[in-house]
Amino acid sequence: MKTEKEKMLAGELYQAGVSELTAERLYAQTLLHRFNQSSPADSLTRAVLLRDLLGRVDDTVTVQPRFRCDYGYNISIGSRTFINFDCVFLDCNRITIGSDVQIAPGVHLYTATHPLDPVTRRSGLELARPITIADNVWLGGGSILCPGVSIGQNTVVGAGSVVVRDLPPNVVAAGNPARILHEL
Repeated sequence: MKTEKEKMLAGELYQAGVSELTAERLYAQTLLHRFNQSSPADSLTRAVLLRDLLGRVDDTVTVQPRFRCDYGYNISIGSRTFINFDCVFLDCNRITIGSDVQIAPGVHLYTATHPLDPVTRRSGLELARPITIADNVWLGGGSILCPGVSIGQNTVVGAGSVVVRDLPPNVVAAGNPARILHEL
């Protein structure tokens, strides 16, 4: 028998309101509050908080406040990645970000989704699909990545785009829904 957390990470229907997941979200929110309230000059405190919060991050990663996520431990960030102000990462499933990725202000990554069937949705069951972002990707300001998408290496996503399907490597994509404009 799987726990609700195991179901969540397996992409199966799960109950988010169970005590284990509620406690883990509260812990993440406590760390995020401290991170988001920290002094811009206190880079050591910010680095420690990010290491405590996130699944994988090193000292070459920059995350600007206000940063929001659900759990934190499902987020893995490669070296030299920059995450600008006001980003929201709903990490009910894994979010894997490569190295040398540029994430502009207000980018949202959503692994969380809900059942389409209204009866199932009303029951409180949820779903989550992983997001993968390869190395050297640039996500433009205000772009949104929907559950389950992957972005290929070197790809650029234009500002304000909504990515609902995988994008291959070495392309520029933009729009709602995002579509490939040209190859790099």
